[in-house]
Amino acid sequence: MVSSTGLEFRFEVRMAQTESLDGFLDSQPLRIHNSDRKLAKMVREAYPIGVPALIMKSSTDRLGESAGYEFHLGTPDEMLRRLASWLLTGASGNQRTLLRLVDRLWTRHGREDVALAALLLANLDHASLGTNPWQVLSSSIRDSEPAEALLLSIEELIRAGREIPADDIVIDWCKARRVDGHLAILVVHAGSLKGQSPSEEVVDALGTVEIPDGDSLIGRIMDRMDSSQA
Repeated sequence: MVSSTGLEFRFEVRMAQTESLDGFLDSQPLRIHNSDRKLAKMVREAYPIGVPALIMKSSTDRLGESAGYEFHLGTPDEMLRRLASWLLTGASGNQRTLLRLVDRLWTRHGREDVALAALLLANLDHASLGTNPWQVLSSSIRDSEPAEALLLSIEELIRAGREIPADDIVIDWCKARRVDGHLAILVVHAGSLKGQSPSEEVVDALGTVEIPDGDSLIGRIMDRMDSSQA
């Protein structure tokens, strides 16, 4: 049971974090929204703002726990969402800058970078950009990714109301890099949780994807989907 004093303390900490981040963002010049390079540098400075000292472990410890990320600072999800909202509002007339920022964040590959890229990708105006968010995701990811990194983007895209990609896109992923095949498995699984059963062609294509050895998330999901198809 959490005491009222404990709840009040958490609220005060969150308020302090929000106020610190808002103050930092308010200090940024408007022209920063024209440069994806400057935005990437700025958000890296923003990630630690308000993060409790106990969470800010040494870089060695954090990298050891980061599961494939270049860094993991422990920035709370609500702070990343606030940062994404500021970026989307400030660059409302310059969506291509944010599209380039998504690619830049994936390249730098901190855990916060990947989570922020997911939020931006899910909420960009892809109709005006003439882009497909799923294909942007596939072109952004590296040759090897932690499953969580892929899930972050998949979950945000679905939360934003994006449709599951067409069969031809999923099948092409299965024929491409192994990481693209894993993306296909996770996307199809996400669709099945929404009641969208994959076609026979997609099921056959998924069967050609190389699965990691041992007890992996990808392997468990494939076993689950195979059982449901039986």
